[in-house]
Amino acid sequence: MSTEPDPAESATDGPDHAENRRGPTDVGSADGGEGAAAGYRDDATGAAGTEEDTAGTGGPTAADDTRGVVTPEPAPSPTATDGHDGHDGHPGADDRDEPKPSHGPATRPDSEAEAELAAQRVERERIRRRQAEKGAPVDAGGKLSGRAADLLAAVRAVESGQAPPPSEAAPARPAPAERPATSPTTPVPADPLTPEALLATRRVLADGGAPESLAPSVTTTLGEHAAATLREDPWQVLRVSGVRPEQADAFAAGLLGPEYRPDDERRGRALVVARLAEAAASGHTAMELPRLVAAVGALGVAEPDAAVRAALAVGEALAFQDGLEGPGDPPEGGPADHPGELSAVGGARRESETESTPPVRVLIGLERYALAEESLADALARLAAATPRPLGPDEGRWEETVVEAARPLLRAVAGHGLVLHVSGEAGLAEPAALLDAARRIGRKAWATSPAALGHARFAALVEHAPEEPPPPVIGLAGLLAGQGPGRTADGFLDLDLLAVVDADRLDVETAALLAESLPDGVRLVLSGDPQGLRSTGPGQVFGDLLESRICPRIDASSPEPGPLGALVSAVRAGGLPRVDSPGKEVVVVPVRDGGEAVHRTLQLVLDSVPRAFGLAPEDVRVVTAGHGGPAGTRALNAALKERLNPGPGRYGGFDPGDRVLWSPGAGRVVPAVVAGADAEGLRLSHPDGETVVPRERVADRVRRGWALTAHQAAGGRWPAVVAVLPGDAAPALSRAWAVTTFGRATRHLSVVQGVGRALPKAVAAVPAERRTTRLAALLAAHASVRGGVDEN
Repeated sequence: MSTEPDPAESATDGPDHAENRRGPTDVGSADGGEGAAAGYRDDATGAAGTEEDTAGTGGPTAADDTRGVVTPEPAPSPTATDGHDGHDGHPGADDRDEPKPSHGPATRPDSEAEAELAAQRVERERIRRRQAEKGAPVDAGGKLSGRAADLLAAVRAVESGQAPPPSEAAPARPAPAERPATSPTTPVPADPLTPEALLATRRVLADGGAPESLAPSVTTTLGEHAAATLREDPWQVLRVSGVRPEQADAFAAGLLGPEYRPDDERRGRALVVARLAEAAASGHTAMELPRLVAAVGALGVAEPDAAVRAALAVGEALAFQDGLEGPGDPPEGGPADHPGELSAVGGARRESETESTPPVRVLIGLERYALAEESLADALARLAAATPRPLGPDEGRWEETVVEAARPLLRAVAGHGLVLHVSGEAGLAEPAALLDAARRIGRKAWATSPAALGHARFAALVEHAPEEPPPPVIGLAGLLAGQGPGRTADGFLDLDLLAVVDADRLDVETAALLAESLPDGVRLVLSGDPQGLRSTGPGQVFGDLLESRICPRIDASSPEPGPLGALVSAVRAGGLPRVDSPGKEVVVVPVRDGGEAVHRTLQLVLDSVPRAFGLAPEDVRVVTAGHGGPAGTRALNAALKERLNPGPGRYGGFDPGDRVLWSPGAGRVVPAVVAGADAEGLRLSHPDGETVVPRERVADRVRRGWALTAHQAAGGRWPAVVAVLPGDAAPALSRAWAVTTFGRATRHLSVVQGVGRALPKAVAAVPAERRTTRLAALLAAHASVRGGVDEN
């Protein structure tokens, strides 16, 4: 087994590195010395043992303030991933509790990522208006009995303007309607972070005993009237990422005084919403009813059913029912777990139902994700059913200039408005060839990626001469903000074909914004890897589309090259074999504990790998399994900064030249480099330009970025990657994690191996957790109306 890419023993400092035998490399053979520990708790899900390790870098942190009652720890949320330590919150100031005026970038978009946030507000408002214009709800659940019937009845009462009965709730899904002729142009709501709003929020937080430093996060979450919202209902603080129920209770007790009651209906409703939001942070767009009731009851709510009904009655949550078809479809649980009126978990049988009649399940979800899934289903069904625009007089040249491997994709796209392309890294050459072929015949063709690093790596695959303009590839943030192809007078994207690579990273809200922006007749290609890590946001759009079969699916035929390709291909199949690596493309470095893992990682990044492959340290990227622990991103980033860019951290813990990750919104990260700081905030340079992060937002929006999690690295490709797996990382490993992490390297992969046999076991036995979503069922309903699914 090769343990060090440099053949010179003098470049190492221990017996492990002196070993340098040529031959097959066994990635799963190293012995780990540390047991599973809490350090690698899955920050995106709140639990270890799934493939979701993290997403963005936002969210309040425990170190922000220790004087108040509400001091959130890193939350199980795509925006609270890093629990940043110390007072490195904003540049050059320690007066956190004084309100700071917003300048420049705090109120105007000055990069494609900030422009995306404004575009999202516009699109979400348009989706709401569109849903309001739909027809009456379908008559679903009319013969349900027990708790499910009560829930459905109560929401119908609310819809009709009546007060809900004491034991009622929940809305049925609106029937599909024709696309309205409204234009997606709505004034962008103002940024809530005004000095007045921040000051008012600080005051109410102080009155309740919470740290005033939470004001920016609270105001961003609850809006410019956050202070009034909290005084009316203190438990609304639970909507802020990272706030725990016991902290919200303490805040409410401080604010309400003698009027505080643990059985307050507002508390029950807020805990229902909080549990749904926690499920969304784990990727689910809804929860099965019994699971939600049990979760709320576990928080000390005496009547969780009543709390769910109350949340449904005021519209803070919505209820739906989906059919369960086939023996493999019912979710976890079952009649044994929840006897009585509910069959399966969340399943309810009708009064006249027999054992041969498929049950239905009752799902409860937050409105934002329910509306997004329904709008997305409508838009995708529309694109799939529409006749694509003619390719023009040069249609006969469509396949002439592309390689044979790309021709099946071209043929499918020629006759369909929506096509799925299942691909690894090598297969991305096929949508690149498609993009080039469409441009050659004069079509307006563009490509995009939801991954922060994806569009740059895909642009390198698109052929163009030096004298030609840059390839028509743009980040999804910029595309939604109107950059690239721009928009038509009607507000839709002005293009004929759009290829979305890394489509497996699409969350349901972003996908809805994109699909709603596409006009009839456009050709949409979604290219993704269903075996890699999925989106950090709620939903499993690519997987649900594959399951629905409403459009053609093309599997890439381009093989993954070399030893690295052989390793990734084997992992996809559930194996982790010895890899023949004559050029040291794959190397394993055994370690005994987290401290040694950090030490070996520094050796590899600073010396061994650059010297063996003629690279700079900047060409070597470190990927680890989580943020905490002795070899998580925090520890590794601290060590790498000390060696690669030492400095006092005079700008809120950062120095010019620091590699960082900036999170402009939930579940989105942008790699950047610190350019400096001034009175307005921290200046970051990134591929899309320059951004100034306001001083009050640095603490929860910027993190060091030399070491990444697999989610943060998704979409990127580097000449060399060091994958760090200390012993306490074992619970976070999965096949999807290995596919994503190992696939980031183009020339060399070093695996700092301390988990022993846990890695091959995870690759072989840990499937990606199925998320609870409604999209597949909604798409199936559209397909049944059209007369079946597309099997091509």
